[in-house]
Amino acid sequence: KKYSNFVGFPIFLNGNRVNTIDAIWLQEPKTVDEEKHSAFYKYVSGMYDEPLSTVHFRVDAPLDIKALFYIPSFHQEKYGMSRMDPGVSLYSRKILIEAKSPDILPEWCRFVKGVVDSEDLPLSISREKPQDSALVAKMRRALTGKIISHLAKMMKKDTDRYKDEFYKEYGFFLKEGICQDFESQQKLSKLLYFETQKGLAGELVSLDEYVSRCPPEQKDIYYLFAPSRELALQSPYMEGFSKTKREVIFIHSAIDDFVMANLKTFEGRNLVSIDSSEVDLPEADKDDADKEGENAKEGASSSSSGPSLSSVEATEFCAWFQTALPSKVSKCKTTTRLSSSPAVVTDNESGAMRRMMRMMETQEGGSSSSGMPLPKQAVEINPNHEIIVGIHRLKETDPVLAQVLAEQVLDNCLVAAG
Repeated sequence: KKYSNFVGFPIFLNGNRVNTIDAIWLQEPKTVDEEKHSAFYKYVSGMYDEPLSTVHFRVDAPLDIKALFYIPSFHQEKYGMSRMDPGVSLYSRKILIEAKSPDILPEWCRFVKGVVDSEDLPLSISREKPQDSALVAKMRRALTGKIISHLAKMMKKDTDRYKDEFYKEYGFFLKEGICQDFESQQKLSKLLYFETQKGLAGELVSLDEYVSRCPPEQKDIYYLFAPSRELALQSPYMEGFSKTKREVIFIHSAIDDFVMANLKTFEGRNLVSIDSSEVDLPEADKDDADKEGENAKEGASSSSSGPSLSSVEATEFCAWFQTALPSKVSKCKTTTRLSSSPAVVTDNESGAMRRMMRMMETQEGGSSSSGMPLPKQAVEINPNHEIIVGIHRLKETDPVLAQVLAEQVLDNCLVAAG
């Protein structure tokens, strides 16, 4: 019954027929109704829900393949269960070759249930034979491509269902695929959705939609890691972007951070974290600049007469700041990206390390006394901020207090950076 359940002639055991289920994956996809799909899905998956989506196809090249895949309405891993086993079995001429095969789909597809049948595979297939492994690799590429194209079609034609049902349930698996399946990385990246500061809370956009809204001169895709949308919007790193039309993607989980680090580019544009010193923002857009000019005229007393450091004073302050905190600061420079914050730390690698250290600290019960110290930070200061101007004055009259304030400014920067 296990290996020959679908052979074309009846098999009886003690007078009872044991092969009662049809091999519906061999039938024309258009001839199989929902009732048959529902029964077969429950048979191959061992689950009792209805499938969220069905992928039934036949191809002749590069191999003769007949496949029937189901995407369940939910997956078990989210309930704290152990990692799921592969869900697709391999057949040749309706004879089972390998149940729950780990080789015919990449690991990120383990939520997919179903069967694959190919007459091109020998019944004695072995992963140890080079010619057999080459056949399985060809099949794997073809099947993975079909699943991705099916999801892309769902995303385009049934966007709300894709977002609300599939992506909400299985988005993690797509992100895992980007980090593991480098061959499918760019195709998978088109299936992702993110929040941005331009939309409302919970409103998602794809990377393609993000790119379509970019101004022509924008060459990068910007993102910010923050625990929540509220903290992202309040981040000092967003200050420079509030003056421009540049859109910023918000990511809130460690897997998203890994996705951005692994993906690196999308459609020829670099993925850049806005807490990086590599961020190169243009001058404020004309519309914003005009508005700011009008506001500046109305409040000239608060803007033009406000405290500010000259370029010479700013250079002097940066040198002092780095000298005052030699074990914590690697370099210091001025920036125009800030408006209401005195300073930020801008080092993408250190940012990733800070997040990793926070995760390790959480696992150790919140104690970081035995952990390794933070690396030295790159600091960018706002020479027009009253705190920076005040510290600059104090470093001559009260160097001890200036040192304490400098340490507090750096601590605040690290808190803002996460």
